[in-house]
Amino acid sequence: MTRFIFITGGVVSSLGKGLASAALGALLQARGYSVRLRKLDPYLNVDPGTMSPYQHGEVYVTDDGAETDLDLGHYERFTGVPSRQSDNVTTGRIYQTILQKERRGDYLGGTVQVIPHVTDAIKDFVLADTEGTDFVLVEIGGTVGDIESLPFLEAIRQLGNDLPLGRSLYIHLTLVPYIPSAGELKTKPTQHSVKELRSIGIQPDLLLVRCDRQVPEAERRKIGLFCNVRPEFVIQALDVGSIYDVPLSYHAEAFDDRVLEAFGIPEGAPPVLKRWEDIHERVTSPEGEVNIAIVGKYTGLKDAYKSLAEALVHGGIANNVRVNLEWLESEIFEDEDAVVHLEGVDGILVPGGFGKRGVEGKIAAANFARTRKVPYFGICFGMQIAVIEAARNLAGLHGASSTEFGPCDDPVVGLMTEWLRGNQVERRTASGDLGGTMRLGAYEAHLKPGTRISEIYGGATTIHERHRHRFEVNINYVEQLEARGLLFSGLSPDGVLPETVEIPDHPWFVGVQYHPELKSKPFDPHPLFAAFVRAALAQSRLV
Repeated sequence: MTRFIFITGGVVSSLGKGLASAALGALLQARGYSVRLRKLDPYLNVDPGTMSPYQHGEVYVTDDGAETDLDLGHYERFTGVPSRQSDNVTTGRIYQTILQKERRGDYLGGTVQVIPHVTDAIKDFVLADTEGTDFVLVEIGGTVGDIESLPFLEAIRQLGNDLPLGRSLYIHLTLVPYIPSAGELKTKPTQHSVKELRSIGIQPDLLLVRCDRQVPEAERRKIGLFCNVRPEFVIQALDVGSIYDVPLSYHAEAFDDRVLEAFGIPEGAPPVLKRWEDIHERVTSPEGEVNIAIVGKYTGLKDAYKSLAEALVHGGIANNVRVNLEWLESEIFEDEDAVVHLEGVDGILVPGGFGKRGVEGKIAAANFARTRKVPYFGICFGMQIAVIEAARNLAGLHGASSTEFGPCDDPVVGLMTEWLRGNQVERRTASGDLGGTMRLGAYEAHLKPGTRISEIYGGATTIHERHRHRFEVNINYVEQLEARGLLFSGLSPDGVLPETVEIPDHPWFVGVQYHPELKSKPFDPHPLFAAFVRAALAQSRLV
């Protein structure tokens, strides 16, 4: 019997609904239940694939090639359950589906309206593909009171009536701010947020209140009284030192106990939380530290590299060290010598990105790492940057660049026009749509035996990793570049698309065309990040 938990947010955005959903999913898993997590996004984009990271943070990619909200990364990192395209939907996709049906005549001449057609489409999405799952947690994006989220709230209100009794639960996440000048915690914003939610027909069963200090029992009773919620179902969500402490913190507040109680499920045995206790111990009591420079173009917003930052934390957990991140805007290297900012770092990572801005700065960072023997990790665009740098400075191809930035003398990186996905050929054109047309999702790659990358993967010669890119290293330059010391250690199964590069006589210089950060978890760090942090630790001991 599948039960549905709907998580809404109020007062302000960025309170952490995604983390709350993921942590609750982890706690339910720790009690032996199966979970699935989903996200409803109110914006009109069909997906976040064409949005700037400054608008919405990173784009998280699933195995089946969906470009999704970054919260799905939290879901996977906390539960280990692979997300699918069916786990994230936007207003844009809902309307796209409805309009396609209307054009086909599927509504038989009827007037298409928000109720019932839009809300029915949302309900169909929520209910689809949930058989055999104990709990489905559904996060509604945005803040209660936003116009764009109203159809989603109406849909989950209807689902509360459609589902059998005892099969749905509403959790509302709000803020209880502390006003220093008054020396008080204020409950009024929460009261007004719940009033707004109740005005559209949803009575929350449980309140999760974010706060930076303990909420006194009297204040919780007051919140419960004015919000029509039992006082013990007002759960404080205190700030913690690490996001991986959230499951332990929530359990200490009996969050999972109250959820089971609300469903009428006996608590049974306590959850098995050793996994999270071990992670807490490694995060809070590391045996050392390393300094990693991330040279990117969206460093002004850390959420633009959310999975990357977390994967580096996971690499630190694997090596029992703290990873200190230095976020460096790549454009600064175009005006200043890279050595000014990179001297003393233990590792350099150049992540993915799009567009010409900051490219020369990234090339300077790759050159510094190669010539100064500093561990280098290039991901997606970061691998292409490493190839361009090697082409210019090792192979003497001074006009080497990517056709992404316009015509060049030596297009060592160019637009993909076709590639294999399994047994199917996928084709793209330069004039085609930007959204959803990249090489997306999990693809197989073959690694050369005995190479560093194969050893990192435990001697494996076949791997499956997630991709998100439109341009590819030109296979026609491989022989010329390998003659100069850059080894192409991984290729697509047909041998046409370079997947990994490395420099064998460098302490640690690896580039990958895919995004390994998307599959890393705190309890299962990705081997590439574990190896990179290990190399950085060795570098720190040389200094």
